[in-house]
Amino acid sequence: MAEWFADLIFFEKIYWLIAIVASGIFIVLLILTFIGGEVDDLGDVDAEIDADTGIGFQFLSFKNLVGFFTIFGWVGIACIDEGASRTITVLLSVVSGLLMMLVMASIFYYLGKLNSSGSLQMKNALHQVGEVYLTVGANKSTIGKISIKVQGGLRELDAMTNETEDLVQNTIVMVVDVTDNGILIVKKHHS
Repeated sequence: MAEWFADLIFFEKIYWLIAIVASGIFIVLLILTFIGGEVDDLGDVDAEIDADTGIGFQFLSFKNLVGFFTIFGWVGIACIDEGASRTITVLLSVVSGLLMMLVMASIFYYLGKLNSSGSLQMKNALHQVGEVYLTVGANKSTIGKISIKVQGGLRELDAMTNETEDLVQNTIVMVVDVTDNGILIVKKHHS
């Protein structure tokens, strides 16, 4: 094996080293994924960039870079074996690696969209009827709490009112608005 590697030209050695190292890391990541392991011990290698707009599409991540170098190396080796020029070899391997990154980023993005975040969407409380749990102060003077069924579960959520009198415990209320910071605006509900 050492003799074979020594006989390679420098250009081929680079591609073989990249392909072997990247493939090894790829296999480790694949095994960790199947056994449920995480790579959190490596640090937050897939952290989103601070200026990210929040769309969750991560083109540049550790896993995508491993995919890039794996495909880059093997496509380069295939081009060399077929006798392609260095320019064509580098061009095809870079394009193939970038396509792999795009495919992987797209797969993770769309898989992430399939998951339910479990986050409470306060807008789902609009027009729902609930019951005052802790007194809600008149004219938005104090924040109280109401018990209300939202997204399939009974929850106790912060609430305020524009009513001229306090809404005391056990008063039936309806949500008429939600503030930007997630506080429900309620009014007495008349059945």
